[in-house]
Amino acid sequence: MPTKLDNKSVSAQSYQKQHPYSSRILLVEGEVPLAQVIELELSYVGYQVSTAHDGVTGLTLARESYPDLMIINGLLPDLSGYEICRRLRSTGSKIRIILIAAKGEVSDRVVGLDAGADDCITKPFSLEELLARIRAHLRRTQAKSSHILQFADLALNRKTREVYYGSRLIALTVKEFDLLDYLMAHPRQVITHDRILELVWGYDFTGDSNIIEVYIRYLRLKLEANNEKRLIQTVRGVGYVLRQ
Repeated sequence: MPTKLDNKSVSAQSYQKQHPYSSRILLVEGEVPLAQVIELELSYVGYQVSTAHDGVTGLTLARESYPDLMIINGLLPDLSGYEICRRLRSTGSKIRIILIAAKGEVSDRVVGLDAGADDCITKPFSLEELLARIRAHLRRTQAKSSHILQFADLALNRKTREVYYGSRLIALTVKEFDLLDYLMAHPRQVITHDRILELVWGYDFTGDSNIIEVYIRYLRLKLEANNEKRLIQTVRGVGYVLRQ
């Protein structure tokens, strides 16, 4: 049965003060018209949205980009939303997941929650309700892990000053940690040499101009000691970027 969303307007102004604009959402919805409506509204209020129309693509994107939150339809053409939840949770993924339950039955919502979803919503639903649930889950995530930065399998804890790549603890010097912290706080953004010098070493730094290259090399040697994927990429003539 086709899904109908209510016709209440979604105002960007009503969400701006509450909305974390950098939050990234992955939408996995096989019903293309519905996916387009949801993507449009989420983008309109400031979220960064990626969309997949099948389960395999959605699972791949979740593992590669590690979004802040996922919205998954329980019924998908190939791999069900329930199975996506199970596979992500089996690998320890902490991504917040809102599952669109296949039916409005209590049993369907129970199956979704047992599979690892944080929340379930059933069709038809209002965009206001979906947005409210998204904001609630992102607030909880930020409150619990504001001191933890994560990108792909790399995690940095600002309180304990520990860094893990997967399950491997990586010992870093003070300046190596500060440099990685800055890069992880600005993922996928190309950071210039001058900006790194100013914010990591200090605006009055008068040492060797090649210091950044030296510390990037140190970081790469430690992060890639077991042939892990390279995450710190060089943008020649500009600076560096943390991305896959």
